[in-house]
Amino acid sequence: MRADAFPADAVRDRARRGTAALFPPVEAYGRTLFGAARNPGHTAPAHTAPAHTAPDADLLDALRLVPPVFMPRRLEKLIDLAREPMHHDVDLTTVVGALHSPLPAYLSAFGSTQVASADLGTAASRQAGRLGLPMVIGENVVPVNGYGRLGAAPSGDSERSLLGRIRAYLDELPDGTGGVAVQQSTEDADAEVWNLVYSDPSARPLLESGRLAFELKVGQGAKPGLGGMTVLDRAAAARVAEQYAVDDVLGGEERVLRCSSPGTFTEEILRQQIRLMRNNFPRARVWVKLHPGRDVREAAAVAWSAGADAVTVDGAEGGTGWAPLGFLDAVGLPLGECLRRIGRPAAGLLVSGRMWEGTRAAKALALGATAVGLGRAALLAVEEDPERGLVRLVEALALELRLLISALGKYEASALAYEDVWAAGSGLPHPDPSLATPLGTQP
Repeated sequence: MRADAFPADAVRDRARRGTAALFPPVEAYGRTLFGAARNPGHTAPAHTAPAHTAPDADLLDALRLVPPVFMPRRLEKLIDLAREPMHHDVDLTTVVGALHSPLPAYLSAFGSTQVASADLGTAASRQAGRLGLPMVIGENVVPVNGYGRLGAAPSGDSERSLLGRIRAYLDELPDGTGGVAVQQSTEDADAEVWNLVYSDPSARPLLESGRLAFELKVGQGAKPGLGGMTVLDRAAAARVAEQYAVDDVLGGEERVLRCSSPGTFTEEILRQQIRLMRNNFPRARVWVKLHPGRDVREAAAVAWSAGADAVTVDGAEGGTGWAPLGFLDAVGLPLGECLRRIGRPAAGLLVSGRMWEGTRAAKALALGATAVGLGRAALLAVEEDPERGLVRLVEALALELRLLISALGKYEASALAYEDVWAAGSGLPHPDPSLATPLGTQP
């Protein structure tokens, strides 16, 4: 599996070696002098780094984390522990959209695209459950792969169904952590996906423990303003032609483009949709997924005011599925700009977009995110090692976050703030008018 314009080799390295991949080669210790400037964003070797990851094109990559000299919170921790605090003392536990997680991360939505519909989606579910991470099941799984049958043997197509992914996750999930968010698109609503899950005995353990969420999909990062797209052979396309638009635009005889409806939203429609979710499914948590639109701040505010437990913002860098090249290159706000516009969130803010390592995650948390989603990185890690690749990737992410947060003189992930990041030049404009000095020029 390829992931162009993404640090796939570095992700695979972490999937193989885990926390050891955070450091220079051990065999070079004592013989090599380190410390020279690294590649921008340290996401890929210089000869493979795409233009859009340069510092002037990606706000999160351009930011630097800036530890202070004076650390009063470290002193508080020292007094509390009666010893000097270390990075092991950093508490990463986080509430992710009303679901408990051992660190500020979750498994991003994998829908019905071919790469996730294969065994990788089930393997990712299994490893996410083992880690206790919240997991999102993406759109169109039921119309394309089926809902699954209660008590069906976990093999073949049943594993790829919605219930198959939930079953694989629950088989590994420890008590008291994690949870499943089931995303719904327009076509999923026609298939009554949320009704199926909410009333199914197989989902009862999640419902009774408060670990079931429903995510209303308003948009996605890879193609803002459009619905999901996949490539199908003509036989498969004929089976779903009544539910989806099918376009013969790919220039071949065997493959066609399947398009989902993007849905139509205004402020009032979004507000009423959330109220309907809370009324119809009172025991499920309510999430809303937004694409990186220019009015993302206003849309998030509407969702929170209507009672959403979390808003997910998919930056223009996000997405694992099929999208027109023009959208990948030139449509939608980068995640860093979305975070800058939103400012201090009113409730849970979950973000995704090129997340795979600690520095980018820490910067997103400092700009207001509650947790970060692992999408392409998770699939690459699982392909590298279907049994432990995602586990090792997340273990490396957790260690790196602990090291970074401790270096900033803080000991909870939620303590990260604007003061912890710096932008070169004129600085990063602060969204809060009461703190109008651009970030990067503060004393």
